[in-house]
This record gives sequence, structure tokens and C-alpha cells, in this order.
Amino acid sequence: MNLLPPGASTVRDRIGAAIFTRVAGPDGPRNRARIHGTPGPRWFGPDRPVRRVHGDASMFIGGLSALLLQSLHPLAMAAVAAHSGFRGDPWGRLQRTSTFLAVTTYGTADSARAACERVSAVHGTVRGTTPDGLPYAASDPHLLCWVHVAEVDTFLRAHQAYGAHPLDDEGCDGYVADMARIARELGVPDPPTDRTGLTERLAAYRGELRATAEARSTARYLLLNPPVPLVARLPYGALAAGAVSLLPDWASRELRLPRLPVAEDLCVRPLGTAVTAGLRWALSPTRAAVAAGETGSRVAGDTP
Repeated sequence: MNLLPPGASTVRDRIGAAIFTRVAGPDGPRNRARIHGTPGPRWFGPDRPVRRVHGDASMFIGGLSALLLQSLHPLAMAAVAAHSGFRGDPWGRLQRTSTFLAVTTYGTADSARAACERVSAVHGTVRGTTPDGLPYAASDPHLLCWVHVAEVDTFLRAHQAYGAHPLDDEGCDGYVADMARIARELGVPDPPTDRTGLTERLAAYRGELRATAEARSTARYLLLNPPVPLVARLPYGALAAGAVSLLPDWASRELRLPRLPVAEDLCVRPLGTAVTAGLRWALSPTRAAVAAGETGSRVAGDTP
């Protein structure tokens, strides 16, 4: 029985399609069919935590928080600023990232391995020197590990705070272990495989982390001048506030981002929960999609 009022399904489909196109790009439907429809073994079975995390709307908050945290390593920030072109083509970068996550999470093992090989090949070409004269290389295993652990930590924090079905302790450890599978393929020799190891590895990087001028400029761009339509500024603001609330206190101070714990409890968390619920509703499969055999939401990490 359809409990939605007349026309609600059409509205939902239009909103969902617009978000999906932004996040997945013009090839999104074709990629979705290929990723989910190609037969063959997968790295992760349907019951693995990585599928639950990457298929939830909380990834919108987690992805933004990951960018902020990752920017605090001066070498990683210098590489992104000089080579990624994220300001000139922010949606293109998002679409490539969402497709990579979808392929490695849901695609065949052969497709996932090929995706990692392509990313590693790109990393091999990214090298340079920071404004302070420090050399960097995106293929450096130590730098790759920082990017990895920052991403895993923020994705998991976002899911536990805003996900529809937060993981239990075993599931959280399982998610870290699942992500380690991908990290090894990208050149991280010894990624953490549980939350204890993740916390220890993050702490080990603390002495290397600081906010450069480029990192603070990037934070202002992402939080205050995002490349989103005017109509989406309010919900985006709720997502951005949620992303900042997930950062460690020291990271917020480095980036000069204001934090008010009372406001976070009373406003940020409820607004973030409401917006992610709205995204989850908009991106949920249509009745026709379910009849055709598609499962899961249309979040970037699930069906790019």
C-alpha cells in the first residue's frame, strides 16, 4: 500500500534524480547498472558493514568532514591544491570519488581492483613541493595512510551520528577492516583493522598536522562558498555544520571553525538528522526500481 499523498512519489523522484545527477554525473545510471548488474565475486558480501555505511545518506556529512580533516596534513593539502582541480571542477571530483567508492564497495572484485590500479597510477604522477619547500608524493605510503585513516574515521563517525542504522561495536570494527582491504590495494602497507588501531594511528599523525593558509581557505570555500545552487544552501549549511561537529576539537581550532557544544546538541544534530533523513527519502528506490530488481538507496556510495 502506498501511504504517500498523490504526487509525492513524483516529487521525490525529481528531487532524487537531481541529487543523483549532481553526485554521480551523467553516466550515473549506466555505472549503476554495470556495478550492480555485472556477475562475479565481490570483495564485500551483502552483510558487510562497508555496504551499510556507504549506502547511507550520512555519507554526505562524512565526506565533507573527511575533506576538512584530511586538509590538516600540509603535504596532503599541497597535493590537493596543486593537482586535484577541485575548485575548478568540484562536481567532477565528487563524481569520480563517488564512483570509486561504489565500484570498490559493490562492484566485482576485478572492477574494484582495476579502479584501485587507476587511482594508484594517478597518484604516481602527483608530486611536488610545498610553499615551505617540503617535497611530497601522493604515492607515499605514509601520506596515503593519513588520507585513508582520516576518511575511515569521519565516515564512521558520520554513520554513527546520522546513519539510519548505526553499527554495533563488532560492526564498527568490521567497517575498519573492510576499508583496510581497499587501502592495501591502494598502497597502504599496514592499515588499521579495528577501531583501536584506527584511534592509535590517527594519534600517531597528530604531530604532523596543522592548518596551512590553503587548508583554511579550503575550509572557507567548502563551508561558506560551496558550489551549490541557492535553493540548496540551507540544507547544505546543515550538512556542513554536522561535518564540523564531527571534527576533533583540536582540528576545529586549527581551522578556526567556531564550536558551541550547546548549539550542536540543540540545533546542529537535529538539523543534520532532518536533512539526512530528507536525502534518504529522496534517494530511496522507486517502486519501479524495486520491481526491476534494484536494491539499496541511490546514495553515491551505493548506486553511483
